[in-house]
Amino acid sequence: MAAEHVASAYMFSVALALGLLATIPTAVQSIGVCYGVNGDGLPSASDVVQMYQSNRITGMRIYFPDADALQALSGSNIELIIDVANEDLASLASDRSAATAWVQTNVQAHQGLNIKYIAAGNEVGDQGGDTGNILPAMQNLDAALAAAGLGGIKVSTSVSQRVTDGFPPSQGTFSSGAASYMAPIAQYLATTGAPLLANVYPYFSYVDNQAQIDINYALFTSPGTVVTDGDKEYQNLFDALVDTFYSALESAGAGSVGVVVSESGWPSEGGTAATTDNAQTYNQNLIKHIHVGQGTPKRPGAIEAYVFAMFNENRKGPAEIEKHFGLFNPDKSPAYPISF
Repeated sequence: MAAEHVASAYMFSVALALGLLATIPTAVQSIGVCYGVNGDGLPSASDVVQMYQSNRITGMRIYFPDADALQALSGSNIELIIDVANEDLASLASDRSAATAWVQTNVQAHQGLNIKYIAAGNEVGDQGGDTGNILPAMQNLDAALAAAGLGGIKVSTSVSQRVTDGFPPSQGTFSSGAASYMAPIAQYLATTGAPLLANVYPYFSYVDNQAQIDINYALFTSPGTVVTDGDKEYQNLFDALVDTFYSALESAGAGSVGVVVSESGWPSEGGTAATTDNAQTYNQNLIKHIHVGQGTPKRPGAIEAYVFAMFNENRKGPAEIEKHFGLFNPDKSPAYPISF
């Protein structure tokens, strides 16, 4: 999935942004929204931040260090994931001074931000870039942040669910095409305490396997257990996909690494089962699922996730559905009713 979050404020303590905040709350269920800008007529960054605040959306992911967005976010206390663009990974991987400059320009130069994670690329390989650059770029970014006194900001990378294989979830491993780079990344994350950022889309699993997957399982609307995996029972596909990641991490010797869902959503038109009703059902149920704070069968407790995406983006593609993942239209009207 090409890619460019929304608990109420009471879900966790609010820290006043008096500088570069890098606190990492633990055991917090948190849901934010990804802010992509591949569309015409989108609101200004300051208007977007106001939309997040008025809708009580407390987390944002941006897909490159957009100076306008970073300026608008100052003092907002919105928890932030900043992506390093895939095309920038090579220079950060090969030159520690480039990583230092990236941190100076995109982190230190912007005061009053609540940066939680930096993602060294998004679905690298599938969406451009060389997977061999991910780990050295992460290492150089960590070194640059530590040197700047910002070691509380965690560095990871955002990966597609296609990097995993295996069913049921307990049989999850990194796929043969991804294991060579994902296992070292997972093991490195175990040393830094950062989570793996995972893009999790029951929609695509359903569309690709309609004979095996009931749409209610994908939409969180199954009335009871659908998949039994040893002593674990799965009532929705989202939990199964997340737990497949946890099993893959365990198989790579990195069972201590957490998973943050860096994207999840459902298109409202443009493809199979892409309707406003299905999109509203999935995203509202996802928000409810995160707020309840039960976690997954394999990892009970709080979970953190980011809905994709804030706006319908008409310049995305090539598939038509890519344009229709937005919770809102460019004119700021809701694409369908949603409550955070």
